Amino acid sequence: MDMKTFLSLEWEIMAPEFIILGIIILISLLDIFMSKRADRKVLGWIGIAGVIGAAVSLALLIDHSAASILYDTFRLDSFSKAFKLLLLIGAVLVLFLAVSYEPKEGIEYKGEFYYLFLAALLGAMMMASSGDLISLFTGLELLSISSYILAGMRKKHLLSNESAMKYVINGGISTAVTLFGMSYVYGLAGTTNLKAISTYLTRNLDEQHIYLLGLAFFMIFIGLSFKLASAPFHMWAPDVYEGAPTPVTAFLGVASKTAGFVLLVRVLLVIFLSVPSDSWPGSDPLLIKVQDYMAFLAGATMIIGNVIALRQRNVKRLFAYSSIAHAGYLLVAVATVSTLFETMWFYLLAYLFMNLGAFAVIQLLTEKADSEDISHFSGLYRRSPVLAVAMAIFILSLAGIPGTAGFIGKLNIFIGALITTPAHYVLASVMIAATIVSYYYYFGIMSQMFFRPQENGEKVMIQAGIGVVIGICAVGTILFGIMPNLALDFLHTNFDFTDLFQ
Repeated sequence: MDMKTFLSLEWEIMAPEFIILGIIILISLLDIFMSKRADRKVLGWIGIAGVIGAAVSLALLIDHSAASILYDTFRLDSFSKAFKLLLLIGAVLVLFLAVSYEPKEGIEYKGEFYYLFLAALLGAMMMASSGDLISLFTGLELLSISSYILAGMRKKHLLSNESAMKYVINGGISTAVTLFGMSYVYGLAGTTNLKAISTYLTRNLDEQHIYLLGLAFFMIFIGLSFKLASAPFHMWAPDVYEGAPTPVTAFLGVASKTAGFVLLVRVLLVIFLSVPSDSWPGSDPLLIKVQDYMAFLAGATMIIGNVIALRQRNVKRLFAYSSIAHAGYLLVAVATVSTLFETMWFYLLAYLFMNLGAFAVIQLLTEKADSEDISHFSGLYRRSPVLAVAMAIFILSLAGIPGTAGFIGKLNIFIGALITTPAHYVLASVMIAATIVSYYYYFGIMSQMFFRPQENGEKVMIQAGIGVVIGICAVGTILFGIMPNLALDFLHTNFDFTDLFQ
């Protein structure tokens, strides 16, 4: 590529990524030259300003038609824009939590936290816009490696060290399995470009290769299931959620999970939805043929996540199993395929608000304690009525109670499972049963807050950054529960997901 061609590319479609990259470099340099005694919170505020700037630049690109550069390795389409918007909103809220985070033993290397976090965000954004297996894998590894380090940021905390080690080991296994599946796809198609793979396999797939492609599908799906913490590949999540700093746990539960589903859907839909499952004309696509396997995994994830959560006393472990269960709900949408984009986007939006809001409250109550036992919520209504009411809103939304965004999200998935042909009645029934089981441990927290005697008489001081997160999340949870069309109309008006296949 000569310089003239290089300069003629539409680099403006990468403006959000360039802004995040620039902020990473700026924060890195400032951290190096700042005095060791200087307060690193200013780096967090610079990070917040940078992410907001990236969100503004993305908003300016919403009306931009679908485009790609660098031989279609980077794509700007409705799919990438819609989900990068969620990633950036979640990143801003997590940074507000990080700025206010002061654990009991302190964090010696707080400057590193901000640019590693932004590097993970950059990897997730690259995944959302990738049109090639190599760039997808590069974004995945940038997100993963940064997350491994973030999980172990509390170097003097034994559980943080343990969580980082377990995360690295399980992450390495999942990466190897995913890459193994991708290598089969590349071997069959002779290219790493997603659209070129889809076109080649649709026209030239030999009957004897269908089994290899099926093996590739299961390898990719299993590898990414580790990233999503779906059963039975969820074993790392409770330990990592418990040991990681609370802002990192919030990031893993929201932004990282969003990125995982983005990668899963882009690969599965672009490649496996167009490839026939048999050599006979008119045969179902491979993705439709394996629906039952994905449905079984979704059902198992919902059941295991909610049932094991019943026995948890550590609130971060409880929310880890809750996160596993919510991954199962989202896998229901993936398995049924029907109305997948809007269903998954709205659910991830609702989950972003209710989960980050809950972790903001958890951070306030546990960061100075030696444990995250559920007893820290005892008598919260008497110590801080506002905080208790806000936490109640988030818990009701996570449980799927009407009037909250979580209810609308689950309702959309439930309806999507029934309107397909044939309808997934068993999967929809499992989803209802699993949701009912979740009421026990969610309402257990409510019982602690409103009906148990207070643990101590101290008032809970709400820091500014955490107050912003709780306020935004509470408003978003209620607003999109009462008026979900605000989000859905915005999605339908501004994004045409058919350009994912163009």
